[in-house]
Amino acid sequence: MTEYIQVGPEDRAEPRSHVIKLHGPEGFEGMRRAGRLAAEILDALVPQVVPGVTTGEIDSIVQRMTLEAGGVPATLGYRGYTKSCCTSINHVVCHGIPGDKVLKGGDIVNIDVTPILDGWHGDTSRMFLVGDVPLKAKKLVDVTFECLMLGLEQARPGNRLGDVAHTIQSHAEKHRYGVVRDFCGHGLGRLFHDSPEVIHAGRPGTGPELKPGMFFTVEPMINIGRADVKLLEDGWTAVTRDRSLSAQFEHSIGITETGCEIFTKSPKGLDKPPY
Repeated sequence: MTEYIQVGPEDRAEPRSHVIKLHGPEGFEGMRRAGRLAAEILDALVPQVVPGVTTGEIDSIVQRMTLEAGGVPATLGYRGYTKSCCTSINHVVCHGIPGDKVLKGGDIVNIDVTPILDGWHGDTSRMFLVGDVPLKAKKLVDVTFECLMLGLEQARPGNRLGDVAHTIQSHAEKHRYGVVRDFCGHGLGRLFHDSPEVIHAGRPGTGPELKPGMFFTVEPMINIGRADVKLLEDGWTAVTRDRSLSAQFEHSIGITETGCEIFTKSPKGLDKPPY
């Protein structure tokens, strides 16, 4: 049985296994600030993600903007990770490590950022189209964004996480795409990763009930081909086993009395490419 606990501003970030935290107004305000910073960073990357730029240069921009805003990148030093964002190109599903890789025309790339601001985590990712991208890649990106937003329509009190998952899965499979099962969304707030796990394929009416005050990410990873992934030797980079293209979008949200609040929505309306 799922356990819930009401937390206030005085509660620190200790993990509580299998316990879902319900936050009050102070938590919502903290997540709004952190989420807005995350969205502003991705907005600022739009003119930078062009053929010829390296993923390392993108990472430098993310780090600089985060620090200048008074935040710190959550990924920097997290379990040995050495960069300030993740850059996942083409068949990379998630957790691609920035470096010397040069973006070229036709690439699609997911950029995932999580600044910590005043103790709160703003976690979000978007797809970027590099130069002239093939139609099949554009369609994948479009459908993946639709999966996210349709899933968020189900994120309201009284529904269950299985309702969110089923909606995402149904839309992706309608287009004969594969929904990655190996990675999922997660609770967050003062912790980077917390309960509950947020799956993206499942049965309606199953999983924890959604209650006001819950904070979590929804971040479907959708493959043109099969859903299977494998982890590379670096211990982070996950790729599609069949080398097919993969796309992902992610928002951090809070459940309200009537639905959900998206903390990481773009202030400039740049939530979905082309930007």
